Amino acid sequence: MRSAQADIVVAGHICLDIIPTIGERGEDAGDLVVPGVLVEIGPAVLSTGGPVSNTGQALHRLGVRTRLMGKIGDDLFGEAILGVLRRLDPALAEGMLVAPGVASSYTLVISPPGIDRSFLHCAGANAVFGAADIPYDELVGARVFHFGYPPLMRRMYADGGAELAGVFRQVKERGPVTSLDMCHIDPSGEAGQVDWRSILQRVLPDVDIFLPSLGETLYALRATDRDPGSEITGPELSAVADELLAMDAGVVGLKLGDRGLYIRTPDSPERLAGLRELVGEAFDTWVGRELYTPCFVADVVGTTGCGDCTIAGFLTGLLHGMSLDQAVTAAVGVGACNVEQPDSTSGVSSWQAVQARIDGGWAKRAADLWPGWTWDASGALARGPKDRFGGQA
Repeated sequence: MRSAQADIVVAGHICLDIIPTIGERGEDAGDLVVPGVLVEIGPAVLSTGGPVSNTGQALHRLGVRTRLMGKIGDDLFGEAILGVLRRLDPALAEGMLVAPGVASSYTLVISPPGIDRSFLHCAGANAVFGAADIPYDELVGARVFHFGYPPLMRRMYADGGAELAGVFRQVKERGPVTSLDMCHIDPSGEAGQVDWRSILQRVLPDVDIFLPSLGETLYALRATDRDPGSEITGPELSAVADELLAMDAGVVGLKLGDRGLYIRTPDSPERLAGLRELVGEAFDTWVGRELYTPCFVADVVGTTGCGDCTIAGFLTGLLHGMSLDQAVTAAVGVGACNVEQPDSTSGVSSWQAVQARIDGGWAKRAADLWPGWTWDASGALARGPKDRFGGQA
């Protein structure tokens, strides 16, 4: 797939996900790994993981012309990664870089029904992915550039994030809207010792859309691995968004797991000017916003790739010229489709099918609002105190 044909280029981390099938285990679900004990499970599902695969494949399934840029080794796991991509569409494997003598990245995904997933991860080739691996001149014609998971890519956070900042600076010079996603930062690992606040201060001025999870953001800003989950308050979310906007981020989205999605945007139209061409007449709805939406009701089979697919839904809404309200709803819609299958992307159907499900009255999960927040007319999207179209100051 030539880059001129791609609407979105997805770069960064990619790995092979090995997902054992685990049936209902009730109270024993947390005791899957016990020394000296054999636990019977089902067949393993093999899929590619990480944002290059998850967000990229989800975008492809949604009908977006997508190019992938990731780095793998010339080993069996690398061949498996290319095989998975080629089975979906041979063109998806064309932008992949194969590094001789380097181990491909893989992840063991432990995802029992009804329990949040956990991971055992080998960084492999992702650790040696550098800014020079991106063919910048081939980005001309792409409308969006999305990069994901720098905390799992050693060269992206080394030297104060110099290479990550270089990536976004060079991409911005070539015109695409830029998007960045984070991932869990292991407090005991090398990435956990890095000053992520300084890296974000360096990178975010060139990031138009920043869509990490709340837990990832709290660690990056405050070096705490506390994820408040359902205990999060509106003022806390607003305070985190304020910090990121003060670093000159564009659109700020905080993924809240099964609680939903929070979005905040700058009051300045100039900071979001890069989005104007994509969203056209809806541009005014992207400025000065504070929104929250709960998740759609779904039959949860597995949560692997949910955040990546949520981003794919958001970026697809952007490409379709949606209002911010519509794009936020589309984001959690695609994320909800994802969790209805055990792997990272096969639950995602076409864009038309997702929109038909939303338009058909797909119910949202019940959610209590924070003081100062108000539901819109649909009763499924809330506006915060800092939203210029609603909420209570």
